[in-house]
Amino acid sequence: MKVNRLSIKTIRSSYQTGELNSSQVIESCLDEIRRLDSKVKAFVTVADKKARALAKKADEKIKKGVDWKLQPLLGIPLAIKDNFCTQDIKTTASSRVLENFIPPYSATVVERLEQAGAIVIGKTNMDAWAHGSSTETSDFFTTHNPWNLNHLPGGSSGGSAGAVAAGMVPAAIGSETAGSIRQPAAWCGVTGLKPTYGRVSRYGVIAMASSTDSPGPITRTAEDAGLILQVIAGQDGQDATLSPKPVEKYSEMTSVEPANIKIGVPRQYFEGKIDPVLKKAVETAIGVYQKAGFEITKVNLLDPAFSIAVYTIVQRSEVSSNLARYDGVRFGNNRSFFGDEAKRRMMLGAYALSAGYYDQYYAKAQKVRTRIIEDFDRVFRQVDLLIAPTTPTPALRLGASKDQAMFGEFQDVLVEASSLAGLPGISLPCGFSGDLPIGFQLFGPQFSEKSILGAAHFYQQATDWHLKFPRISA
Repeated sequence: MKVNRLSIKTIRSSYQTGELNSSQVIESCLDEIRRLDSKVKAFVTVADKKARALAKKADEKIKKGVDWKLQPLLGIPLAIKDNFCTQDIKTTASSRVLENFIPPYSATVVERLEQAGAIVIGKTNMDAWAHGSSTETSDFFTTHNPWNLNHLPGGSSGGSAGAVAAGMVPAAIGSETAGSIRQPAAWCGVTGLKPTYGRVSRYGVIAMASSTDSPGPITRTAEDAGLILQVIAGQDGQDATLSPKPVEKYSEMTSVEPANIKIGVPRQYFEGKIDPVLKKAVETAIGVYQKAGFEITKVNLLDPAFSIAVYTIVQRSEVSSNLARYDGVRFGNNRSFFGDEAKRRMMLGAYALSAGYYDQYYAKAQKVRTRIIEDFDRVFRQVDLLIAPTTPTPALRLGASKDQAMFGEFQDVLVEASSLAGLPGISLPCGFSGDLPIGFQLFGPQFSEKSILGAAHFYQQATDWHLKFPRISA
């Protein structure tokens, strides 16, 4: 296997034994980016010179001896979604408004990764301002799905998922407002972890919807997701919405005991327009848990379609507020550079918040959001985790989002409710429909990341879907 396709855990072990060094791994990743990214189009910026310099420093540290508990990601290359501020590296949010913006500071997530020794190899493409589920609303270019270049990678973290799926990096950072980590992870056949809202700092992340934005890792394995979450989770004093709840030892990955976990299968998440091949693959994944001794029980939840209306109103309203700051005075280009999708969302949000309509739309949406939260609370008194498809279909063809104003909301329908409730979830690959990956999700009550990661690790110990790579000819 190519060096750039190894997991973080394997790369780190090879550093410790001297089989590999960081410079070799960085060069392998850069070679793969040069070879494949003209087709996949995952990266907006590649920081090759800086990455090489940091790799040399990491190699020197490792030779002298390093405390791996203090720098658990030393010499590990990572890609960062382009809505995370990176000091001295361009940060655009894939929007023309910020086309030449170089932040004077880094987001807390990036700072913590770098303090842990990780090397930022580049910034990945996304739907502009994270508005979408395809990367087709990027102001620069569309990222292609590495498994089939005629299909979409999902979004808004499509570049991050595409980079990991293609083997250009062992892991990347994404952000999820309602599906933007899990949906592209499912479409690209990788592992995507969306933490509990308030578990990971949003400081330095270009805001989309402030009440649901959640940074998280996109990786090959649940084990690697736990390693990264361990580094980025917890308070930092810059984000008032962070929870004071202690950070668990996510990096100490152990498979959960089947007898200790009860998994619910929500009937409503398997109904409606769910692709039959996808549905069967997820049911097969459920069978893996059932055969291993997990208690599986069917449960009822509110129809996930209710979340579409709630999310649309809440998200557009928060977008109209968050994008008001981009006036061209401090950040570069003026507001005429906003794309059509950003303009639509700002106008709809301003309308929902306007006098005479606030109670009719925004206030009512927040009341229904509370009902969704209460519904999850009820179900989690019966079961520990829930399992369901991540998306209604495998990846759709390029162009599918064009002239579809609600494309993202319908593609993310199975993850929107849990995002509105601030719940953690993970998407894992579990099969294929033709040459396109299929993903399922595990999600649980707030701050249940340890259980979710343990259950995901159990599945990946029993299957090999996460070890498969696409064949892309250069």
